[in-house]
Amino acid sequence: MRLGLICRPFSFHGGVETATAGLLGALRRAGHDVELISTRRQASVPGLVVRRVPTLRHPSALRLISFAVAARAAAGRHGYDLVQSHERGLRQDLYRAGEGCHRAYLEAMGRKLAGITPYHRLVLALERRIFKLRAARHVVAISRQGKEEIERRYGTDPRRVTLIYNGVDLDRFHPDNRGRHRRRTREALRIPDEAWTVLFVGSGFERKGLGPLLEAFAAVAGAGSRLVVTGKGDVARYQSTAARLGIADRTIWTGPQQEVERLYAAADAVALPARYEPFGNVHLEALASGVPVLSSARAGGSEIVCRGENGWVAAEPTAGPIAEGLAALRDGPPGGWASAARASVERFTYTAQAQAFTALYELLRR
Repeated sequence: MRLGLICRPFSFHGGVETATAGLLGALRRAGHDVELISTRRQASVPGLVVRRVPTLRHPSALRLISFAVAARAAAGRHGYDLVQSHERGLRQDLYRAGEGCHRAYLEAMGRKLAGITPYHRLVLALERRIFKLRAARHVVAISRQGKEEIERRYGTDPRRVTLIYNGVDLDRFHPDNRGRHRRRTREALRIPDEAWTVLFVGSGFERKGLGPLLEAFAAVAGAGSRLVVTGKGDVARYQSTAARLGIADRTIWTGPQQEVERLYAAADAVALPARYEPFGNVHLEALASGVPVLSSARAGGSEIVCRGENGWVAAEPTAGPIAEGLAALRDGPPGGWASAARASVERFTYTAQAQAFTALYELLRR
């Protein structure tokens, strides 16, 4: 099938982009003829046709709408069997809601609609057209939570919202990385061999719950423990919080990292107690690496976390429930977490994800 896939500049780092990269490769291996529609900042991808379209860069609202207009025009020119968009656009056959429901995000972050910026108003307008099925024929949600949010807030026909979980690279993220990378990574970060270490991975520190995680870590982690924070955000603000809590000397700030699998290898637990998270590839990557995950119930990825088996789910993204989860991960189980963690995600391959999309394409072609 000849597919036009619309997405922001394609990379292997950000969560949405990483998910797109993995799926795109699997679709091509499955025999689909896929072309990428992106901005002029998109780098070349070996063996892939990239249709680069012009966009305005500033302000953010104009960047968003200019890409939507240009992508719609490009998709119309090239005669695709189906157009699949991973961005909120003006017209697509299939929309993958990788960023969830923006209305639900604003509510989770406590932002009142009356005071939101033109950018957020535009996102909501585009989202409404898509989820009301005026700008898309079908929607893919990446978690049960996301599917329910869309159906509840927009009245979308459940038959036209399909759940397809993300995939993960089971070779790149593997328990064997512990033997390959743990010692050197800990040495580079100056983490003692015996230090129980929690890893936070994510950009957008407020949304992903770093503040209450710092409070919880200060409450339950001993002097020999470490917290590693990886990603983009307001570092100075949270460093001040760590200093106020007395854990500045136990908190390590790495910034964004290209080889994040090395950090999973160095960690004993991964925490993502998000206030809002459509899924969270961190869940899959950590579990595939054999590392237990502390999630909040507000993250779609919590759907693959079983409390006490491969991690812990905090009922709320607040310090108390997070501290309870950290203590549980620190103290058990006796045999360790690696085997159960890895086994819990071995079905989440990019191949399986591509097969699910292929079945949906066939349905839409009928």
